[in-house]
Amino acid sequence: MVVLEGLHAVKHALRFGVVPRLVISDAPASVLALAAELAPDVQARLAALLEPVTTAEFAALAPEPPATRLIAVADRPVWPGSSTAAGPIVVLDRPRHPGNLGAVVRVAAAAGAAAVWTLGGVDPWSAAAIRGSAGLHMALPVEAPDELPPTGRPIIALADGGEPLGPGTLPGDAVLLFGSERDGLAPHLRRVASRIVTIPMRPGVSSLNLATAVAVVLYLQRLAGSGASGPADTGQPDPLST
Repeated sequence: MVVLEGLHAVKHALRFGVVPRLVISDAPASVLALAAELAPDVQARLAALLEPVTTAEFAALAPEPPATRLIAVADRPVWPGSSTAAGPIVVLDRPRHPGNLGAVVRVAAAAGAAAVWTLGGVDPWSAAAIRGSAGLHMALPVEAPDELPPTGRPIIALADGGEPLGPGTLPGDAVLLFGSERDGLAPHLRRVASRIVTIPMRPGVSSLNLATAVAVVLYLQRLAGSGASGPADTGQPDPLST
């Protein structure tokens, strides 16, 4: 099970079919008013699940309470066949910062990626990573295999010294390898890649933030028409997502 902190995370769980086991708040009226404004598509379901607690109880359960005064506990979703789903698979090699990892999950969900995999023993389901994704771990498979699984897809490394990334550069079903923030991509992963692609940057700029690099690649691929379309748009305003 995982803890979902704040309206963002609970909203996304409900939108993507995850029903939390427990949803609590010490300010239920405020939470439901905010949900009615920002996420009306889930407001009724949230109201049916929400259990009021005292401020003291909420503080005991949440040493750093989320500003929206909402916490839930949910089961991790089980995703059969993530390697066969449409869209690219994002693979992060030894990511160091859970918040940055969560931001990658958020971008991957928005861009319609098939999955996010992390290598190197990092827990992609840590509380900090889930906060970073705003609960969008519930929108696509997020897994931590011991090693890169065989998929039959083309494997493309994003690293220095490759061909410049451009529109139409990448196939829509690729496994995309991204290195760690500090050390880059491990040599053995560079060797298994069929191609190495580099994001062009202004001279003197050595690197991009990991989540930014993933966003550049996924959206360039999507705009070029090679990526898969993402989940259906709810049609609801979501100002907090910015």
